[in-house]
Amino acid sequence: MITNLKEIKLFTGNANRPLAEKIAKKLGVRLGDIELNTFSDGEINCNIKESVRGRDVFIIQSTAQPVNDSLMELLIMIDAMQRASAGRVTAVMPYFGYARQDRKARARDPITAKLVANLLVGAGADRVLTMDLHADQIQGFFDIPVDNLHGAPILMDYFAAKGDVECVVSPDVGSVKRARKVAETLGVPLAIIDKRRPKANVMEVMSIIGDVNGKKCLMIDDMIDTAGTICQGAQALKEAGATGVYAGCTHGVLSGPAIERLEKSAIDQLVFLDTIHIPADKMLKKFKVLSTADIFSRAIDTIYMDKPMSRLYD
Repeated sequence: MITNLKEIKLFTGNANRPLAEKIAKKLGVRLGDIELNTFSDGEINCNIKESVRGRDVFIIQSTAQPVNDSLMELLIMIDAMQRASAGRVTAVMPYFGYARQDRKARARDPITAKLVANLLVGAGADRVLTMDLHADQIQGFFDIPVDNLHGAPILMDYFAAKGDVECVVSPDVGSVKRARKVAETLGVPLAIIDKRRPKANVMEVMSIIGDVNGKKCLMIDDMIDTAGTICQGAQALKEAGATGVYAGCTHGVLSGPAIERLEKSAIDQLVFLDTIHIPADKMLKKFKVLSTADIFSRAIDTIYMDKPMSRLYD
């Protein structure tokens, strides 16, 4: 795919090397030689083992668990590339952490999405490439170009091929726009779970707007963290008469009690994208992981060749 291998360099941190290797393979390039170690006190040390002078550098790094270590690795790699005279540095962040705090919901709350944006720009990133930001307006927190890819088409293709989805369900009001697009593409009705959240990571289902009785339902969301929302939503669907419950999400954060909850849940199959690496000890039989390597490799090629990003969805 890449036509001028002398000008592009791909590097990765430790957050999701399997995805980085797939992207590099799709592009027909090798991952750059970089050494990331920690000093005895936990500080991260970065040593780039090859020249990046004047090169178009792409650093592939999700800010996944351990979140702070992954973020610091990314910032340090960006700084190292700039100090090594890289021509342009693009932070490829399949999962953009800290994005859920994108506004002041209460007095004295931080806006960590803006803070991370400032850190990336301050470290020297010239561009950011990510997927399914928790809130689209986060793009406006940056003073550099931000390309926000969509994971829904990958999920839609998979469930369209299954051919048995009869209703798409938004697990909350905030996900309605995403779920409606999936429902329209699959040609099935939309339902919404109306909920309230008394505190962080605690959800109570209130009611289901729409008819799910006797239908196989697909719940769509951008991420699953502790899995409370998706599991309670699935249980509510079953109690409302749904004959089957599928779930699809872009980012499988899967922290805390998520695995135990999902194993016991009413969900028949849960499909993730590989923006976050899910280790073997967390993989359940009901899990399926779809690759984002194709769209990220095409996006990197598009940026490298200075072509319009809109062509990715034509």
